Amino acid sequence: MKKNNFLEGAMIATIGIIMCKIIGVLYVIPFYKIIGTKGGTLYSYAYSIYAVFLTLSSTGIPLAISKMVSEYNSLEYYHTKERVYKLGRIIIVGIGFVSFLALIILAPSIAKMIIGDMQGGNTIESITMVIRVISSALLIVPLLSVTKGYLQGHKFITPSSMSQVIEQIIRVLVIIVGSYTAIKVFDLSVDTAVGIAVFGATIGALVAYIYLVSKISKNKNNLNKNMPITREEAKITNKDLIKKIIVYALPFIVIDLVKSAYSLVDTMTVVRTLDLLGKSANYAETTLGVITTWGTKLNMIVISISLGIVVSLIPNIASSYIKKDMKDVNKKVNQSIQALLLITLPMVVGIAFLATPIWNVFYGFDALSINIFRAFIFQALSFSIFTVLINIMQTLNNTKVTFIALLASFIFKVILNIPFMHLCKIINIPLYLGPIIVTLITQFLAIFYIIYVLKRTYKINFKETREVSIKIILTTGIMLMVLMILNLFIDINITSRMLSILYIMLYTFIGVLVYGIIMFKTKTLENVLGSNLINSILTKLHLKK
Repeated sequence: MKKNNFLEGAMIATIGIIMCKIIGVLYVIPFYKIIGTKGGTLYSYAYSIYAVFLTLSSTGIPLAISKMVSEYNSLEYYHTKERVYKLGRIIIVGIGFVSFLALIILAPSIAKMIIGDMQGGNTIESITMVIRVISSALLIVPLLSVTKGYLQGHKFITPSSMSQVIEQIIRVLVIIVGSYTAIKVFDLSVDTAVGIAVFGATIGALVAYIYLVSKISKNKNNLNKNMPITREEAKITNKDLIKKIIVYALPFIVIDLVKSAYSLVDTMTVVRTLDLLGKSANYAETTLGVITTWGTKLNMIVISISLGIVVSLIPNIASSYIKKDMKDVNKKVNQSIQALLLITLPMVVGIAFLATPIWNVFYGFDALSINIFRAFIFQALSFSIFTVLINIMQTLNNTKVTFIALLASFIFKVILNIPFMHLCKIINIPLYLGPIIVTLITQFLAIFYIIYVLKRTYKINFKETREVSIKIILTTGIMLMVLMILNLFIDINITSRMLSILYIMLYTFIGVLVYGIIMFKTKTLENVLGSNLINSILTKLHLKK
């Protein structure tokens, strides 16, 4: 088990997260064929409730543990960082257990709230059963998350990322094999099959946790686990550490709540406003569906890049900042933004261009949904930059700026969402652009504010990032022009799912080739990622000896 440097760790974490997201999107196709619409709805009931309780029980604390472990490791307070891990486990197991009990007890009431007195669909008993089954994951998943944070704090990114992939693969295997065997082999009910499927979350987390525990056990020396306590460390009480965990975790929790709140603002305003402005129920509900659910699933593939960078960014910046090495902090802040733009900007533009075949592959052809998604995908870019910068501020212990950026962004979203839909009607552009434009504006305002604070307070120099950004924008423009020329000969506006897959592969290959060659020839790849990483990639691809 070896430590990963910042960019290497970011790349490994990103690949792991993207693999998990792709697996998470693809398994839906065979699974829904096995369990049908009614079973799929039952499955979504369980997961939607579980997601809320999982957020409450595990958000923030793993990232706080990662940051604190990195800080104390840099100070050579090895005994203290082990106490942090132990306390983190106790806190999160306690919260997870309370959440588990709450779901077990409240499951019938939650089921009643979901369907009311509706007849003919899923029953209160079946919904109660699947909620109680999936609640068992709350005993394992939070503990797994803290263990990942512990390893990430030591800059061991590979095992953490591997555990994510293992967890997802095991979960999907249980879902597909379990549901198929239950229905096709043992002739059990769909409810039972869904119960087995949701239990996959628990099995996957348990296997991943065992994998990480074995890694930790085999690498005790690398982790400095059995070091004696120093005189300075003895002054740090458990109360101090618990307080610090809470203070560090709180902004990360707020970030997640703001993400949910953004979606909630759209949920509460979009359908009503579009209906008031004379749009059909189909137009209004399709708009809301794309920007809160179906488009978000595809956007997450792009956003995964920022999440991967954050995993590596937090312990690396925390380590440099605690040692007051502002030169290295400056370098890593710029590297993170440059690496993010290098990948996400062409990716977002490419997906927007290929919106028709991409949407067709996953959801089937629908002209309105495709047009909405083509604009909505750009939120993945703004949200990715927003996420990285917010986490940079939090790692630099500037909670005040973090809260100001998050709160201001949310307040502007609340204030502007409805007026912008009215404005779209006045200037005669599609009304679905209203909430999308508002989100872009509010997030970019927060982005510019944080960049201003980084320049003024921390003396971060963004000159190199500006120059790299211009190269990335110009190269992305060239890539887009090449794809537009190709579209004159091979039209991507098709309804066939098989042809859509082939065209996506063709256009992606050409786009990546054009963009990659220009970036390589202009030395931009080397400047952003470093010559060692580029040479390592080329060697593994057998393009360089």
